[in-house]
Amino acid sequence: MAKLYFYYGAMGSSKTANALMVAFNYEERGQKVLIAKSGVDTRDGERIIRSRMGLSRPCVLLEDICRMPEEELHTYDVVIVDEAQFATPEQIDFLAHIVDDLNVPVMCYGLRADFQNKLFPGSERLLTICDEIHEVKTMCWCGRKAICNARYNKHGIVREGAQVMLGANDEYIALCRKHFNEGKLSADDPGDHPAKK
Repeated sequence: MAKLYFYYGAMGSSKTANALMVAFNYEERGQKVLIAKSGVDTRDGERIIRSRMGLSRPCVLLEDICRMPEEELHTYDVVIVDEAQFATPEQIDFLAHIVDDLNVPVMCYGLRADFQNKLFPGSERLLTICDEIHEVKTMCWCGRKAICNARYNKHGIVREGAQVMLGANDEYIALCRKHFNEGKLSADDPGDHPAKK
């Protein structure tokens, strides 16, 4: 039986690297892989998936998958979706349809929550309907498990703004809950920065 999987983690937890390695492992065993990302993520080009450690490969967009004929989707052994937090609930439901009606496993990778610790719509839907949930762990600067995605600028942690703002290590950092709440970006940071947009 195929399943819908959600692998979530804070920024920098190697979710994309894991997705690319899983795709490689399937292909190494002669399996046909369909790998995609949300069209919202344009950081590395519209149809490229790239990890922070330098792994990359071409992909299709999640929007493309939702328009593919079922006969074509049925030819794949696995569907892998990166940046699944940017998916709409309807797109997640379509991925569940691929699992339930076409018997093709779907593995989704993404953030659980945004910089305000609020669920992304795609992640909320996955947490609600997926068959298996797995955390991809990373650490805060203090050594504790990081679960928060802090957006920051020269003034410190940003607490307000649009939910989606594409960025990397120069704008986001994974923190434990304690240091996220204190606004501490490092051991030397006094924390409690004024909220800046």
